[in-house]
Amino acid sequence: MICEGAAGIRMNAIVARGIVKKFGGLTVLHGLDLEIPPGELFALLGPNGSGKTTLFRILTTLIAPDAGTAMVGGCDAVRAPDSVRAKIGVVFQSPSLDGKLTVRENLVYGGALYGMHGAPLKARIAELVGALRLEDKIGSLVETLSGGQQRRVEIAKCLLTRPEILLLDEPSTGLDPTARMDLWALLGNLRAAHGMTVVFTSHLMDESARADRVGIMCGGRLVCAGPPSALLAEAGPEILRVATGDPGGVAEFLKNECGLFPHALEGEVRASAAGAHAVAARLASAKPEAESTMISKPTLEDVFLFKTGKRLNESAE
Repeated sequence: MICEGAAGIRMNAIVARGIVKKFGGLTVLHGLDLEIPPGELFALLGPNGSGKTTLFRILTTLIAPDAGTAMVGGCDAVRAPDSVRAKIGVVFQSPSLDGKLTVRENLVYGGALYGMHGAPLKARIAELVGALRLEDKIGSLVETLSGGQQRRVEIAKCLLTRPEILLLDEPSTGLDPTARMDLWALLGNLRAAHGMTVVFTSHLMDESARADRVGIMCGGRLVCAGPPSALLAEAGPEILRVATGDPGGVAEFLKNECGLFPHALEGEVRASAAGAHAVAARLASAKPEAESTMISKPTLEDVFLFKTGKRLNESAE
């Protein structure tokens, strides 16, 4: 089936089944499965090399999987790419604007690529420029805009066709903290107003924690997926972080004497521990090589570590 669904019934926005992708002898995606319901804000969290951008390129019809199927907006991304493209808006990590053209010219040419012209296109541009607070920049050359303003123009361009699904690859790349906050406020408004599904890739924990659900990717596999609160709950009530020159010895003590499941990292040991203060006191008296300890609530970085055995900032390959 190329496209599925009956009139009046909203199918899952994205369904991936058994996606495999290889580049030469390297397998980048290993039989990945994923479902994203309509209207959800979904984050694909993972380090560089985890496969998230490759999956993004498959969902946006830029490349085909070697095995498996990807249904986007109810249509097959391989067999019906034009139907998929009519349903999605895409903001790539690399800018797609022409810096030598004005904001208006970029939007006019962007609309023309979708067969939009005349009064309908003019009205749509005016609507988006107002919603994205770009009225005073409409005649400015794109190259004169800040990174945050350019990102807003990118989003306006991809929203010209009122897409059902918005896909963003590392949307905060190059943005300062204020521009990032503006971006997420904007996306929240768009979802509230139009019920749009938003899927984004990221390697940033705080950004991913904004999502309704987070899918953690590592080594070309979807390790887990769920609401951030549920994933954090799985990591435990408290996280014990120990700075030490002997990670192996400290990890062995925490495992054998405290019944924990620690992760020994370079210069650090990390473990989920109920009653972490009591554990820290035992450790201080028994292991002088434990230089310092810190107790905190779990973060998505801890979830990633406990699920994969790696730090989030490590390459997946």
